[in-house]
Amino acid sequence: MRYLLLLLLLCDLITPSESSAQLTVTFPSKDNLTITAEWYPVNENMPVMLLCHQNRFSRGEYSETALRLNKFGFNCLAIDQRVGDEVNGVKNQTAMEARNKGLNPKLEDAEQDLVAAVDYLYAKYNKQIILVGSSYSASLALKLANGNAKVLAVIAFSPGEYFTDKNFVKKSMKGFSKPLLAVSSRAEAPTVKALIAPAGSVLKTQYVPKDAGDHGSKVLWSTSKGSEEYWVVMMNFLDKLRFLD
Repeated sequence: MRYLLLLLLLCDLITPSESSAQLTVTFPSKDNLTITAEWYPVNENMPVMLLCHQNRFSRGEYSETALRLNKFGFNCLAIDQRVGDEVNGVKNQTAMEARNKGLNPKLEDAEQDLVAAVDYLYAKYNKQIILVGSSYSASLALKLANGNAKVLAVIAFSPGEYFTDKNFVKKSMKGFSKPLLAVSSRAEAPTVKALIAPAGSVLKTQYVPKDAGDHGSKVLWSTSKGSEEYWVVMMNFLDKLRFLD
């Protein structure tokens, strides 16, 4: 634990210019809606992470987080899903295009955006993806990852039954065996525990914060109380993931 805290502090001394470039890219979803994403490449030989935002947000949810992950050696792609809005000064371009086309998507309709993003990254790097979801996209990530050979593991921030089908996640977890880290606020923890209980993963971790915590991946923001604890837990999980075969 002390080693990880020290590593976090040392990595924060690395400036963004020393770690990566940042590029805006686009690619089609499964219904040809254009997905806008922010690509944070490091090295093609390093692990790959797909970062998916919560409702009413955009790829801007990971503006700070992705750069920090770069410093740890992770290639990252943060996408705009068709359900969302603006956060941290970044507008959700995919959601804007969906509205311009007269679409009125439900949360579950964004699943095809995650599928397209996994396919995009797999084609680019030819390696399994670490799938990171926040709130409703965490639930979509669990469904997408189950049985998907292109997905290595899932980090789910505040997954829940947010959809029209209130058993969406429960059904998705049947036969789930991917390495899994589930993170939430303290109040959400009992619900999350019940949701991930069916997972038969070799590596399965749930983190319950000492304090109240918060909803979604914004717990990783430097402005979020207790963010370093969340970072230590996530990096510890990713470190253990390296030794799984």
